[in-house]
Amino acid sequence: MMRSKLFVPGSRPELFPKALAGAADSISFDLEDAVIEDNKAEARRLVREALLSPACASTKKILIVRVNALGTPHFAADLDAVVLPRLDLLNLPKVESADDVRTAAQALARLEKERGLPRPVSILANIESPRGLRFAADIASADPRVAGLQIGFADLLEPLGIDRSDAAAVHQIKLAVRLAAGEAGIWVCDAGYANIKDVEGYRTEALAAKRLGYIGKTCLHPSQVAIANEVFRPTDAELAFAQRVVEAAARTSAGAFTIDGRMVDAPFIRRAQALLAIARQLPPPGA
Repeated sequence: MMRSKLFVPGSRPELFPKALAGAADSISFDLEDAVIEDNKAEARRLVREALLSPACASTKKILIVRVNALGTPHFAADLDAVVLPRLDLLNLPKVESADDVRTAAQALARLEKERGLPRPVSILANIESPRGLRFAADIASADPRVAGLQIGFADLLEPLGIDRSDAAAVHQIKLAVRLAAGEAGIWVCDAGYANIKDVEGYRTEALAAKRLGYIGKTCLHPSQVAIANEVFRPTDAELAFAQRVVEAAARTSAGAFTIDGRMVDAPFIRRAQALLAIARQLPPPGA
C-alpha cells in the first residue's frame, strides 16, 4: 500500500531520520532533480549508507530511489550504489520506450545476481515526455519488474508551454496513463504538487487521482503526507459497501445482483475484494 510517497533529496541526510520516522507509506530518496551536478557522487554515497543502515533495515516503509536517467553519466554508478537488499523500487526517470525499461531491468538483474540478492528490485517508470506518454502502455508491459507508473508533469508540460493548472489537460494525461497501466495490470502513483502552501489544491488533485484509480500521491513536503494518507484510505462507507458486495456474492450463484439499488457483477466484486485487501494492510486511522 503506497498512499503517500515522500521525496527526500539524497544530498540532505539530516532529513532521512525524519522521513523514516514520519507517516509516509514510502520514502523516495532522490538522486536526480533534487541534487545538483556537483553533489551527485556525495548524494549517491549518502543514500547507499542509508539503505545499509539499521533504520532502513527495520522500517516497514517501501523504500525507493529515483536514479538519474539512462544515458546520463550517473546511471550506472547510481545502480551500483543502491541495488541492495533493502531497495524495493527503482524509480526510473524519463522513460521513453520499452527498450529503456528492458535495459534497466537487465542491469538490475546483473547486479542482483552478482550480489546474491534474495528478491528482485521492482521498477517505477516515470512518464515525462510526449514520446513516453505515447508509448506508456508499451513501457508498462515491457518487463515483469515494472510495478507502477508515475507522471512527471514538469518535464512533460513545461517545454510545451502547457499550464500545469489546466485541470482538463492534467485529467486527460492522468486518464491516459491510468489506462496504460491498467492494460498491463499495474498501478499508478500520482505526481507531486509543487505549491506546498496550497493545501486545498493538493487535496483536490489527490481526490481527482483517487477517482481515476491511482493508489496514492507523491509528497514533496512532509506537510502533504497526512492529506495523501487520508484521501487514499478507503472510507468507512466504501468499505461497508465492499463488505456487503463480497458477502452477497458468496451467497448467490447469480452473475449479477443489486445492492442498495446498484447493479453489481464480476468487475464490482473484484473491486470490492481489492478494497478490503487494501484495508487489511492499512494502519489504524490516525496512525
